[in-house]
Amino acid sequence: MPRPHGFRYDTHADGTVTITHHNRLATTLHGPRAQQFLAETTSAADPQLVMARWTGNYKRGNERTARNHPRNRR
Repeated sequence: MPRPHGFRYDTHADGTVTITHHNRLATTLHGPRAQQFLAETTSAADPQLVMARWTGNYKRGNERTARNHPRNRR
């Protein structure tokens, strides 16, 4: 499975966390969810995987099948 990339997160003074993917807003976390996310990213070996999982923006394994479908061929 390819490793996700292009994720970035910013923490704000009010405790919210915004996660962007290629400079586009992917999600905003507030309160306990933001704290849980921060704890998980600091302890993770690869924060990109954590951010991909929290946003739901990760490879699902069917990209090659979809690319080879006749409708998607050029």
